[in-house]
Amino acid sequence: MPIKVGMVSLGCSKNLVDSERMLSKFRKRGYQLVTEPGLSDIAVVNTCGFIQSAKEEAIETILEICKLKEEGTVKKIIVTGCLSERYREETAELFPEADAVVGIGCQEEIIDIIDRVLANERVVQFDKKTKLPLTGDRIISTLPFFAYLKIAEGCSNCCSYCAIPGIRGPFRSVPMEDVLKEAGWLADNGVTEVIVIAQDTTRYGEDLYGVSKLPELLKELCRIDKLRWIRVLYCYPERITDELLDVIAGEPKIVKYMDIPIQHCCEEILEKMNRGGNERQLRELMTKIRNKIPGMVIRTTLITGFPGETEQHFEQLAEFVKDMRFDRLGCFPYSQEEGTKAAGFENQLEDDVKAHRADIIMEQQQLISEQKNAQQLGKSFEVVVEGFDKWGECYFGRTAGDAPDIDGKVFFTSESKLELGQYVDILVTDTLDYDLIGEVIAHESAQ
Repeated sequence: MPIKVGMVSLGCSKNLVDSERMLSKFRKRGYQLVTEPGLSDIAVVNTCGFIQSAKEEAIETILEICKLKEEGTVKKIIVTGCLSERYREETAELFPEADAVVGIGCQEEIIDIIDRVLANERVVQFDKKTKLPLTGDRIISTLPFFAYLKIAEGCSNCCSYCAIPGIRGPFRSVPMEDVLKEAGWLADNGVTEVIVIAQDTTRYGEDLYGVSKLPELLKELCRIDKLRWIRVLYCYPERITDELLDVIAGEPKIVKYMDIPIQHCCEEILEKMNRGGNERQLRELMTKIRNKIPGMVIRTTLITGFPGETEQHFEQLAEFVKDMRFDRLGCFPYSQEEGTKAAGFENQLEDDVKAHRADIIMEQQQLISEQKNAQQLGKSFEVVVEGFDKWGECYFGRTAGDAPDIDGKVFFTSESKLELGQYVDILVTDTLDYDLIGEVIAHESAQ
């Protein structure tokens, strides 16, 4: 019988792409892939270790799998990803049940590591971060009609609160020909929506070509016939150029959606974050985007409770959010991460203060989202079908203005049977806090 391997991928979509590359290696080796760790002989955990909540999730997951090993269900455990890369020997000591604890630079050799583990060797190994492969075959683990397209690895922005540069290494772009080859392969394998990701997509190509090549890359992606939606995430505000906006505005395949993580609006706080900029510049940027691309859906992320954030700073942020009326927004309390510059700053705030401020922002945003959704009543949208809710007896999916897993959904009825990945036109008849309700008014044949 073939050896069964199960993968648990935690954290961000960039980590998921790494997991998909390892899954491809497992299949090529002849291992049987299973979706549940409890059904596997070898459980591989690709961890996140970015902030405290992510570390806690990773530790809990590993402990659950260790219990399965103790019960005799799982035979071997391999831990890799950001947690093991960040804490290295400490992770190996914390989980003596793990048969291998390896860094991200070892993922290219994951099959060799499994061989050593199966020979009853305990592997604790950390290669150079830059050995993490930027390309390679994948197994699509998302819904089959969309996939993430990672165009760069690492980060060189060095925000004072962020551990990513220390974990993943400096920013490294994938050569454009390799990105386009992978995107073509995804399209040939049924993907109609690609989601362009990197720690900072707007920096793409600077290290290879001397200038940002994101606009050119997007235009080339639009030439791939089978792609229908092209979505861009993580655009840093200071690098959003007129050229980039012109490409997004002029290419029908590029969905009018931008994820722009601004983190704060107060100049003093932004300077401490090593991000630069100020409220005036951010307001001007949002106005420019909305004027140049009417209907643009803007998503952002914010941090509350950064060291030294006063009540006045927070009120400035809250007022800014109220005025900007972002379409999508996530707000998170500051996480004091060892090894980052901000961890040593004075005037660290109490956890309950940081969390309370984040709650206030999210309560504000919920009202804004309700109001924006109410404005969609009676309008029609193109929606991609993601599944059928047997309890609600309706289909559900996403508009072009919603990214997978982080944004809202549309729940809708249809007189005819629909297929996963099919695109339909929906008339909005009702709303929920973050979601829409509607009915199909037209649809194309299944892909």
